[in-house]
This record gives sequence, structure tokens and C-alpha cells, in this order.
Amino acid sequence: MAIGLQDGMSTLLQVVEACGIVAFACSGFIEARRKEMDLVGVFVVAFITAFGGGTLRDMLLDRRPLYWVEHQEYALLVFILALLAIPLFKHLRSTVAEKIIVIADALGLGLFSAVGASLALEAQMPIFICAMMGVITGIFGGVLRDVLCNEIPMVFRRGQLYATCSFVGCWVYLILELLAAPQAVALIASIVVTLTMRLLAVRLDLKLPG
Repeated sequence: MAIGLQDGMSTLLQVVEACGIVAFACSGFIEARRKEMDLVGVFVVAFITAFGGGTLRDMLLDRRPLYWVEHQEYALLVFILALLAIPLFKHLRSTVAEKIIVIADALGLGLFSAVGASLALEAQMPIFICAMMGVITGIFGGVLRDVLCNEIPMVFRRGQLYATCSFVGCWVYLILELLAAPQAVALIASIVVTLTMRLLAVRLDLKLPG
């Protein structure tokens, strides 16, 4: 029974991770197209956006092989999506593209933050380190995307709340885990809190005090 439950949670984490990959890849596609990159550029930006945070997380947690090496279907998925994205986003208006990037990035932030905190907790890291590992997983892909596209990374701009949303979402997951809530409930709650906070921050221009 315990083994079946563990396998079920492992599958859930993989599903959440795959959704995060697609969300971050979409933000990478659109940003690369805005910079008028070719297919190679679009794929590279999307790939690094989708896998940057998880790769750094796996390196810090000493997890081998890296998650996208172990599951090559993730990399293949991004490659196929890149082929489809070129014609799909070619004539996308800049205002629409901006909205899609914000939503996709917020969703990816929530998904990856929850997975990062979960894997760090599974590796028996200290509780604060688990939260920071979730933040790193959530934000680092976007940092690399913005650097590649010659932009100041979103997390470093004095703009709306970003890393703070990830940090709060990670603590929602960790506290629920400490309270022995079902892991699925903790994951969903963490994702919803991070996503909602980020979208509200953009909508209401919420910022940390200067």
C-alpha cells in the first residue's frame, strides 16, 4: 500500500513538473520570437527557460542523472513545441504576447516552486533550505531566459512581486506537509497561492517596500 502511494505521488510530481516545463517553454518561445530569433534560438531559449531552474536544483541536491536527462521525453517535448511555436506565434501581437508571457511565467513559477520544495524535503534538507530550493527552481529558468534575451531578469527589477510569490507558495507547501496534509493537497495549494499572488501582483502593481 505504501509503495503504491509513493508511486502515485512520484507520478503526480512528474505531471506537475511536465506542466511547469510546458508553461516555462511557452514563455521562452514568445520572448525569443519577440527578439526575432530563428528556430535554433527559439529552441535554445525555451529549453534553458524550461530546464534551467530544475537543473540547478538537481545539481545543488546532488541528484543524478539530471531530471531532463532521466526523462528524455521532456527535452523531446520542448523540441516538438518549438517546431509548432514558430508558425503559431509568428503573427502574435505584442500586447497579447506580453499577457501570455505573464500568465505562462506565473504558472511555471507556481509549478516549479512546489516541485522544488517537495524534492528538497524528500532529500531531507532543512526546512528553510527546502523553501529556498523551491524558489531557485521556480525563478532560475526565467533569469536565464531574460539574460539570453538581453533583458534585466524580472526577479532583479524593482517591479511587481515575483520571487516573494514563490517563497510564500513554498512555505504553504512545507507547512501543510508538516501538518500531515495529503501531499496532493499541499502541492495544489502551493501552486494556487504562488500563481494567484503573482497574477495579483501584476494586476494591482504590488511591490515590496523600497
